[in-house]
Amino acid sequence: MPTQKKRPGRRTEKPPPRRGASRTTARKGASQRPGRGRAPVVRTPGPLQYKVVELSTVDEGALERTLNEWTAKGWNLDGVQFAMRESSKRPAMAFVFFTREGEAARHDEDDARQKLLRMSETGSPTAQLAAEAAGEHAQTVVPFVHPLSAHERLAKLAGLDEPEPTEEGLTLEPEE
Repeated sequence: MPTQKKRPGRRTEKPPPRRGASRTTARKGASQRPGRGRAPVVRTPGPLQYKVVELSTVDEGALERTLNEWTAKGWNLDGVQFAMRESSKRPAMAFVFFTREGEAARHDEDDARQKLLRMSETGSPTAQLAAEAAGEHAQTVVPFVHPLSAHERLAKLAGLDEPEPTEEGLTLEPEE
């Protein structure tokens, strides 16, 4: 195995660079960089809107599509948070955070409550669509049965709408 030569030491005629000097001024052509000499644009901070996109499939393509889609809509990437599995080094999920300037969306609480009440009484629109789609593919025509409201379903599951069952047999009293 050949031995390697020692690297020559520092030449004494060339002094070390000064500590205060930046690397950009030491390079040739540093003054001709694009954007050099312009003042930075400083904006007054305004209200921000936030957007969170959840990715259940984390791969290069899904991240790329998400970033391209939302930045094209005017959102700025704020960060990415990965949710890891214990058994794997690959992330199970990713949350991509975006921001943009503008007023936050206004939420009408009364309207949201009314919508929830309507859904609890009539069932969800998604369930109705699924029932209609299943009815179209069925061989026999079954009339649409009105779904139970959420309150009725919970009461039925809790057994509140049924009379108390009569107990048969011996009832033991606790000892005093």
